[in-house]
Amino acid sequence: MDISIHWTFLPHLDPEVSLAFYRDLLGFEVRNDVGNGRMRWITVGPADQPGTSIVLEPPAMDHGVTEDERRTVTEMMAKGTYARITLATTDLDGVFARLKEGGAELVQEPTEQPYGLRDCAFRDPAGNLVRFNELR
Repeated sequence: MDISIHWTFLPHLDPEVSLAFYRDLLGFEVRNDVGNGRMRWITVGPADQPGTSIVLEPPAMDHGVTEDERRTVTEMMAKGTYARITLATTDLDGVFARLKEGGAELVQEPTEQPYGLRDCAFRDPAGNLVRFNELR
């Protein structure tokens, strides 16, 4: 089978602040930006990977989500336990320095993991865990 990852979704609380993180700090290109105010869906991704994107979306906007569920999602986002993504880089130290200098919330400094990976982690402005694995 020929299957690839095309889109993944992460919630945002403030589209402009999320753009500052994903576009300005990580260097992703903006591929689509629809809606307005907090009701914006923004698609970003690495310029050299046009087939893989992250859609930054308002949290819990599915019509089937109840107000109680929406409140739970918002609470989990505030604690940083709702969503996560793992990205990969050949320059972990460079990415770490850029995000730290850019004021991103640090979760874990570059660490050699016992399972054979070296990685670090930050939270994006909405509280999503963004982990970076080093490609060797």
